[in-house]
Amino acid sequence: MGIVNVTPDSFSDGGRFPTPQDAIAHAVLLAGEGADILDIGGESTRPGAVPVTTDEEIRRVLPVIEGLWRVTDVPISIDTRKAAVADLALRAGADIVNDVSALCYDAAMAGVAESHDVPVILMHAQGTPETMQDAPVYADVLREVRDFLEERLLFARARGITRLLIDPGIGFGKRHEDNLALLRELHSFLDLGVPLVVGTSRKSFLGRITGRAADERLAGSIASGVVACLHGASILRVHDVRETRDAVLVAETIGRVAAEAH
Repeated sequence: MGIVNVTPDSFSDGGRFPTPQDAIAHAVLLAGEGADILDIGGESTRPGAVPVTTDEEIRRVLPVIEGLWRVTDVPISIDTRKAAVADLALRAGADIVNDVSALCYDAAMAGVAESHDVPVILMHAQGTPETMQDAPVYADVLREVRDFLEERLLFARARGITRLLIDPGIGFGKRHEDNLALLRELHSFLDLGVPLVVGTSRKSFLGRITGRAADERLAGSIASGVVACLHGASILRVHDVRETRDAVLVAETIGRVAAEAH
């Protein structure tokens, strides 16, 4: 899943694509590098981010989705918490809803997803982007994140949404040790029976480990992505598609050959 942030304030690429044409060109580049999904977002969800209005979010993402729909067959996901944004994005050609609030932020979102009959990604976050890193606390992060995602799966299914994915929300209201525990124990989410989406690309916990700035975390992002795949992730949400694909391909090939040898 290639990240295309149409925002001025995302943590690593905010402002890089100031026009719809810039964002479309970048998305086409990611598709050429092997992205299986293009994730378009118009509201930053970095720690401390201030919400934008629905109208502004629509203004940012709609031209990009409309333009991409004309030039690529790669599925498009709309990264939003707002039902009105999701509805217009899906009408414009988006195929997936990626909701970092797991259908909690906007009561109308479940109905929009059900009416369009699209896959929905449910992500765990403690708090909101504005406050989530102020002082996150868990007694048992694995149990609490898993219980939340299980409850949201039940909620979504009860509202007629049948194609679901889950995301443990690395970096979203998590302490450093929480992020590491979730990555180490990703396999514990597999018995929920839905594909697992993981996003670690360029995140601050990698900077804490490596001492690198956000735009210097390629190696750390790749390493964490490979670990996530080896522990059960089905989809990686990344900025650097080509490099991550190559690394995952090598790791998976080695694992497959080793398994066949036995």
